[in-house]
Amino acid sequence: MSIKKIIIGVVCILVVVLGYFLLSGKSKKGNMQLVMTKAGRSSIENSVTATGTVEPVVKVEVGTQVSGIIDKIYVDFNSEVTKGQLLAEMDKVNLQAELASQNAQLASSKAEFEYQQSNYARSKALHDKQLISNTDFETATYNYETTKSNYDRAKSDMTKVRRNLEYAIITSPIDGVVINRAVEEGQTVAAGFSTPTLFTIANDLTQMRVIADVDEADIGQVEEGQNVKFQVDAYPEDVFEGKVTQVRLEATTTSNVVTYEVVISAYNPDLKLKPGLTANVAIYTLERPNILTVANKALRFVPDEEILNSMNITVENPSVEASAGKRIVWQRNGNSLVSKIITVGTSSLSVIEVIDGLSDGEEVVLELSSNPVIASNGSAERSPFMPGPPGGNRNGKK
Repeated sequence: MSIKKIIIGVVCILVVVLGYFLLSGKSKKGNMQLVMTKAGRSSIENSVTATGTVEPVVKVEVGTQVSGIIDKIYVDFNSEVTKGQLLAEMDKVNLQAELASQNAQLASSKAEFEYQQSNYARSKALHDKQLISNTDFETATYNYETTKSNYDRAKSDMTKVRRNLEYAIITSPIDGVVINRAVEEGQTVAAGFSTPTLFTIANDLTQMRVIADVDEADIGQVEEGQNVKFQVDAYPEDVFEGKVTQVRLEATTTSNVVTYEVVISAYNPDLKLKPGLTANVAIYTLERPNILTVANKALRFVPDEEILNSMNITVENPSVEASAGKRIVWQRNGNSLVSKIITVGTSSLSVIEVIDGLSDGEEVVLELSSNPVIASNGSAERSPFMPGPPGGNRNGKK
């Protein structure tokens, strides 16, 4: 085969391929259609996600200030207790012996004090009449002051010993439920440098809270009073509700990640929420129910005059511009596209609030597409993994 024939064959192939692509492009342009969408009523919610731990609102750790052996325990895990109820007793033998010893010491100090007090009174009377020397009077005064100090110290020690004996009786400081018992009968506790915890009592398990760790990038959006929804793994079908009650200022850094603690109230009438459960939290930082919205995509549509002309559609004023705070949408009027300037507000991932310029049900252009689909009516999209806004259908209690 000659070189000339090879060149002619290659040129023919190139012509065929080029013709295919040109015809294909025209075909695609010929199949393009305008996809429309309507402005409609929907809700916009923005949320911040975090994880936290369920805790009782009031939790008291009951300890002892004296060392010794736990003699008797009168409550167990989950026991309901009232304020002042006896929880446990410590062995009192050593404490009672110390009390008896201190009683004897107090009596001795009192007797010595009373003797020196009388001696001082006599010495003072004789000294006033100059019947004894100054040295004898000073000695009597010294003995009186010393025994008085010893007597006062003995009374203070007596008060301390009596109080330690009282500390051997462990009572509940609040009404509540015992959620932890850290000791057994016969166990020795030492209160040398810190008070050992014997029991942990939660005041009211119907009023719980979630301590959530919110990332530093999101904490600026969180405020007191915002609605919260959360779930726990123990009840995956239930959604619980609460409110932000406190945003704590102290930061916590773990593995170079900075978080802030946010306290969330959680009503727990059926006692499903238990202390220590991990909660997956959604804090709603923006809630705008029943507002007029339009798809965000409609605001990004820019008419392509070449394609539209091939569809016999003209664009009126294609170079129109919007001022600050305004956006442009396009509407179809017969065989023409007409721009419309609207005022917008808050937005979510899929829709944006329309403050002025459109009415409910009014159509605008969403996009040019060769595979047109049914357009959205402006309703907000939601991730299937995120809980709905507060107030919707739920299995959990408020």
